[in-house]
Amino acid sequence: MPNKTVSPEAAAALIADGNIVTTSGFVGIGVPETLLKAVSTRFQKIGAPKDLTLFFAAGQGDGKEKGLNHFAHKEMLKRVVGGHWGLIPNVGKMAVDNVIEAYNLPQGVISQMYRDIAAGKPGTLSKVGLETFVDPRKDGGKLNKATQENLVRLMEIDGEEYLFYRAMPIDVALLRGTTADTAGNVTMENEALTIDNLSQAMAAKNSGGVVIVQVEQVVARGSLNPRDVEIPGALVDAVVLAEPGDHMQTFSTLYSPAFTGRYRLPSEDDEAIPLDARKVIARRAAFELPVNGIVNLGIGMPEGVAAVAREERLLDHLTLTAEPGVIGGQPASGLDFGAAVNTDAVIAQNQQFDFYDGGGLDIAVLGMAEVDGQGSVNVSRFGPRLAGAGGFINISQNAHKVVFAGTFTSVALDVAITDGALQIRSEGRVQKFVDAVEHTTFFGPRAGRLHQSVLFVTERCVFRLGPDGLSLVEVAPGIDIERDILTQMAFRPIVEDLSEMDARIFADGPMGLDVDLLALDLDTRIALGSDGKRFFINLEKLRIRDLADVTRIVRRVEEVCSPLDQKVDAIVNYDGTVIYPEAEEAYAKAVQTLEDRYYRTTTRYSASAFMRLKLGKLFASSKRSHIFESEQEAQTLLNRGGSS
Repeated sequence: MPNKTVSPEAAAALIADGNIVTTSGFVGIGVPETLLKAVSTRFQKIGAPKDLTLFFAAGQGDGKEKGLNHFAHKEMLKRVVGGHWGLIPNVGKMAVDNVIEAYNLPQGVISQMYRDIAAGKPGTLSKVGLETFVDPRKDGGKLNKATQENLVRLMEIDGEEYLFYRAMPIDVALLRGTTADTAGNVTMENEALTIDNLSQAMAAKNSGGVVIVQVEQVVARGSLNPRDVEIPGALVDAVVLAEPGDHMQTFSTLYSPAFTGRYRLPSEDDEAIPLDARKVIARRAAFELPVNGIVNLGIGMPEGVAAVAREERLLDHLTLTAEPGVIGGQPASGLDFGAAVNTDAVIAQNQQFDFYDGGGLDIAVLGMAEVDGQGSVNVSRFGPRLAGAGGFINISQNAHKVVFAGTFTSVALDVAITDGALQIRSEGRVQKFVDAVEHTTFFGPRAGRLHQSVLFVTERCVFRLGPDGLSLVEVAPGIDIERDILTQMAFRPIVEDLSEMDARIFADGPMGLDVDLLALDLDTRIALGSDGKRFFINLEKLRIRDLADVTRIVRRVEEVCSPLDQKVDAIVNYDGTVIYPEAEEAYAKAVQTLEDRYYRTTTRYSASAFMRLKLGKLFASSKRSHIFESEQEAQTLLNRGGSS
């Protein structure tokens, strides 16, 4: 078998005019920089290859000149079909200027398309993208007027709508690994991710195309452990040794063994992040984290949630994930985004999106750039700025709960936290809460129809998405609702009952969130009185978010009451309690069962008229329930013998 090692120039010559080219990489991870530069150099010298179709899933670039920015030459590119455009501004400008045909499809769908192309399927069937800009009833993923051909089709199967993403043959795959033998077998031991390399290689090979892989080193045939081989040599046509400086582990890190999983970093406490608007948002979002749940954190503002979870000693009780295949550990940020340390596993990107699309995420915390009154969100396009959706559509449509996190306004926003209150020193010049989003990356009404739990967390307030749109539910201390919120929005949200954001969010030091979320204080919150007849349940400022929270309360009540030989009089404090809509039905049923088994009379109290109204509706069928404004009133009823 001949040695498959060739020069970068020889590899670039394998690409013909009009080819469909796919490339590996995620942000700055796994990008075949030497190959991309060689293709660019060849075009600049001889004008070939030209009229290429570039087909990629994740964004590959540094936001400047690296990665796919090397392909930003007029006539070199004819069409680009990509998942995320934000890191390739030079190519993005070509799309905005109508120089090329341009499509933005969901990153996860493109990742899965590689596998379907390899299997010879006509395309990929998915619900991902319905009612967003990808839906052919809107833009069909087209980004400019030069783009006319339809790549996405609406279909109905058994009465349900799907999107069909048409497959395309792949002529050339430009990939990256760590070590190759002379026969082309490739390992990835120093790579932070495996991404879609195997599926891309199979797709190109089964399309009759060419597979070219950039590596750090070449060894003799038979030197590699077959269990370490990620891309078999049978799929590889050429191997290229990377030029010096072109094979960094990420565009930010030369090499870290922790990113490969070879070593684990010590669990020493890092310095706490400063208390600013970013941390306030991350802290409030962290209140939604599910114990023992699976979490995805988006790039940018949501990254702070991982730091807060570490400060609050919650990381051991969560599984953080990232869309390119990271499971467990702590995700990296910036141009290291996609890598992680102390992971449990790193799987292929298309498999990760299979899990996400099937509902595997308990919660996703994602960014937001524009939000309208229906709860629709835009993160993909703003006038001449083309960011692209990336994995946002897959993740936001299919996670059980979504928290959109970001500042209330942007550009020159200046806030301060003083004495436990938020102060707006300079308002941002750009409103985020608008009449209508420019690009529909997330469609709020669809989420409402499907009863998806959706929150919008900012530094000054929190909104919840309901059947009728956005409701303002929490306000930061120090904020004037009319001046700082309502006049800074292009629409008026529903305002019924407001609570103040938890004071701990605006104070230095850990919040004790582990105690809250792990229910470590239920022993003191739920206890029997000294007389053995009165049963005190203190739910003050507790968030009852889901079935797991309901179950923990029920277990504690049963632990105290099941050994008793008589029923008790229950007094329940609901001051500041938040019962999330998605937990209301389960909570009401559980309480009814507890009343039937253990309670003689139940008195409930809350200073909030809205909460008393909600409790009245939740427990309307209970004949033993009384609802009061204060503890004194509740106690008085029991002192009279429990009669009303």
